[in-house]
Order: sequence, then structure tokens, then C-alpha cells
Amino acid sequence: MQGFSALADPVRARIVEMLASRDLPAGDIASRFAVSRPAVSRHLSVLLKARLVRVRGEAQRRIYSLDPEGLVEIDHWVAEQRAVWGRRLDVLGRRLDAMAASAAAEENQEEAS
Repeated sequence: MQGFSALADPVRARIVEMLASRDLPAGDIASRFAVSRPAVSRHLSVLLKARLVRVRGEAQRRIYSLDPEGLVEIDHWVAEQRAVWGRRLDVLGRRLDAMAASAAAEENQEEAS
């Protein structure tokens, strides 16, 4: 899952957050970070490869925007995990309820004795 590893870096995660608001030229993105322009360019390349951003040319500028394809992949994975954990927590809840009921029954039995 390239999307998660791409977003693990704080600079790349911040770039994605910025692009959620609006499309931005590469220069504007780079100017918002205390790292070199080549470093930002490498971050953008990783995000492109992970399909989290798209790029288009406008005259001499490269404009970046979010790519929904990569975000959909992450969303599907999160939904699958949420379903798995929902089922597991339901099973755990039923087990804990049964244990509590059993403990209450034993306590009632001891009080009756």
C-alpha cells in the first residue's frame, strides 16, 4: 500500500493537506517548507507514484492537485479494517457480557447460600 508509506512522511502528509484546499504550483508548495526545492520535488514524485497527487502543465508551471484514485484506495483499506475490527469487537463485547453475567450469577448464588 504505497499511499500509507507516502503519507508517513510529515512533509508529504502536509502537501496532501495543502492540496485538499486547492491546486498549487510546485513553486508555491516548495516555498512553504524549510527544505530545498529538490527535496520537495522528490516528495512530490513519491506522491505521484502513490497516486495521491496529479500534475498538469500550465505554461512554464507544474500545477499539483489531489488524485482521488490513491485516496479511494486508502479509504477502501480503512473501511475493510473498520469492518474487521467491528466484528472482532462485537465478539469481544459478547464474551465480556457473558463473563459479567456468569460472575453476577455466581455472586447471587454465593449471597443466597
